Amino acid sequence: MQSAEIAALAARVKENIARVVVGKEEMIDLLLASVIARGHVLLEDVPGTGKTVTARCFARSIGGIFSRIQFTPDLLPADITGTRVYRQDRGEFVFHPGPVFANILLADEINRATPRTQSALLECMEERQVTDGGVTHVLPEPFLVIATQNPIEIQGTFPLPEAQLDRFLMQLTPGYPDHDEALRILGRFLKDEPIQTLEPVCDCEALAEAQRALPQCEVDESVRNYIAELCEYTRKDDRVQLGVSPRGMLALMRAAQALALTQGRGFVIPDDVQRLAVPVLAHRIIARGYASQAETGRKIVQDAVSAVAVPTEKR
Repeated sequence: MQSAEIAALAARVKENIARVVVGKEEMIDLLLASVIARGHVLLEDVPGTGKTVTARCFARSIGGIFSRIQFTPDLLPADITGTRVYRQDRGEFVFHPGPVFANILLADEINRATPRTQSALLECMEERQVTDGGVTHVLPEPFLVIATQNPIEIQGTFPLPEAQLDRFLMQLTPGYPDHDEALRILGRFLKDEPIQTLEPVCDCEALAEAQRALPQCEVDESVRNYIAELCEYTRKDDRVQLGVSPRGMLALMRAAQALALTQGRGFVIPDDVQRLAVPVLAHRIIARGYASQAETGRKIVQDAVSAVAVPTEKR
């Protein structure tokens, strides 16, 4: 699939989601780039800002298998991955797949489950498979986890461990609508629920084909050097206890490739890297002794973007 075809595919999906979700163009652009890069997304914001609706609209737009798990403290790992059940008629244990066997998995309020249950997603997100009783079960392609969490409420929640945060390609914040967007939302939902009439505009195979085209996107050596210097800056900052890992560096490059393809380009430019730096890197940083980890992480990445020299076009 060529970059122009991928851009057309992304435009169709974005336009379809915009029939329901109002004023979240940047978030939808980055969500699409994350999907093309085969990455998972963490939507973090206060309740009622459209996190779950956005995930449902995306699932409907690609026509894939959609599963939603409401994470609660009593949820068990087997409730996510599945379990073996003894079949008396066959005289053996048979694996019953859990809701993780889907194309789009919405992990709603993921931080309400215990760490033991949260860790059930680690293999699924990284290797795209489930191992049960020594048998490996491959998840369908494409496979995407869209998780939501409320950063304000602390009671009854369990913060995601760094190892799991690192498996999310991007952390996005929908934010509140402005006044004009609020009026459009009120008018759109006045008499019906537009999501009920949303139809697919592509299929999973087209999305998988776009994912396979990712290596075709060129990343010049100067841009690769820029990505490396940004990540190195986060490790040298005095405010940082743990900076961006090599996995985070690779994630930034792949996300930039995917964003370039959705824009119809077969090459990455520094603007792509700058646009993605905060969503891809900030949640991977552990600040030293700061109460507001998320805000400090964003500030450190923004400082890196301001401090590191931007590569210029060769003459």
